[in-house]
Amino acid sequence: MRKLLIFAEQGFTVTALLMYSGAIFVLILSGGAGQDDIVEYDTSLIRIIFFFFYAITFLLLVLRWKKTLYLFVFSKDILLYSLILLVIVSITWSFEPSTTFKNSFTLLNSSLFGVYFASRYSLKQQLHLLAWTFGIIIVLSLIFAVALPKYGIQNDIGSPKLRGVFPHKNGLGAKMVASSTIFFILGYQAKRRSWIYWVGFSLSILLLLLSFSTSSLVNLLSIIFAFFAFQIWRWSYKVMIPTLILVATISQILYFWLSNDADILFTSLGKDSTLTGRTELWPLVMDMIWKHPWLGYGYGGFWQGWDGESAYIWRGSGWMPNHPHNGYLALCLDLGFLGLALFFLGFCRSYLKGFSWVRSSKTALNIWPLLHMTYIALASLTESALVESNSLNWMLYVAACLSVRTTDGIKRK
Repeated sequence: MRKLLIFAEQGFTVTALLMYSGAIFVLILSGGAGQDDIVEYDTSLIRIIFFFFYAITFLLLVLRWKKTLYLFVFSKDILLYSLILLVIVSITWSFEPSTTFKNSFTLLNSSLFGVYFASRYSLKQQLHLLAWTFGIIIVLSLIFAVALPKYGIQNDIGSPKLRGVFPHKNGLGAKMVASSTIFFILGYQAKRRSWIYWVGFSLSILLLLLSFSTSSLVNLLSIIFAFFAFQIWRWSYKVMIPTLILVATISQILYFWLSNDADILFTSLGKDSTLTGRTELWPLVMDMIWKHPWLGYGYGGFWQGWDGESAYIWRGSGWMPNHPHNGYLALCLDLGFLGLALFFLGFCRSYLKGFSWVRSSKTALNIWPLLHMTYIALASLTESALVESNSLNWMLYVAACLSVRTTDGIKRK
């Protein structure tokens, strides 16, 4: 009976991870619509499903209230909790209180699932559950591409691109970065049947390439580089310090080269130097940030179409974005510089804790929190992938921050 309950809970966790990834449901309910199509569809089913997951998550946290309380108290992640509290309190100054109330409710519950994920499962178990999740996404994406091309292939962006079980090809590309990272870590660590993980890694790379998501490919290469760079942190100080200085010097040279020859780089990647209009959008966003710099417009209170403050962006840019394509700017719009400061301070504190966590362990598995935080920082440069409600990225960020703060995290296998 106990094994059956454990299996059922793991099934719930994998299903919830699929929902938080944004796979399947939105694509099907939209009828496979493209990014330029305006499609009205009933999202009540998605809201009901999410509410079901919220309720089950809360119940599981209550049933293990001692472990939950221990994680809350021992982690002492005041900055993370303060950021979530700021999101909720922003209802009081929001330009659209009803939207802020709804979004803050979903962010709180997304965060609670991150707490559940970190308190219920060891890091090894977390990675295996994520591997199951992404394995399902990979298989379904291949099936959709072959058997249901209306859904699996995106045809409204010049030439057909694979989007799998996501509404946009960039969604598939972004998720395949996480998938590749997880299968790479498990394959690198595994002593038996490692070929299973390397097959998952190879298929993740294949889907990423077929999505033609250039930014995701760059992010993945950066993450793989970071994985080996973090291994240096475990070396003796006599070897580690000179190596880190060498890596920093090479990185600085590459940075200056890229700064001076950005146009050549973007052209070789099939991109323009405006990052598909993003650099023209960002000055307009900054104009609006400076109007309410400290507290912003409330969580989700800015992007209200022609009826909201976003009308200025739409008129000035000549197109109708629903986010600034930059996680840091999105956070400033929502919560001002106060929210951005809370995030950065909490991020840096958890990041440094992650380094000490990696140095005190010997397995590749314990590098995962650092890698995910690195990915969040990189992806947020061109996408609004920072503090998102009902987002796998945010949920895993919460879990990563809490995991590196628990002393028994390394001991649990």
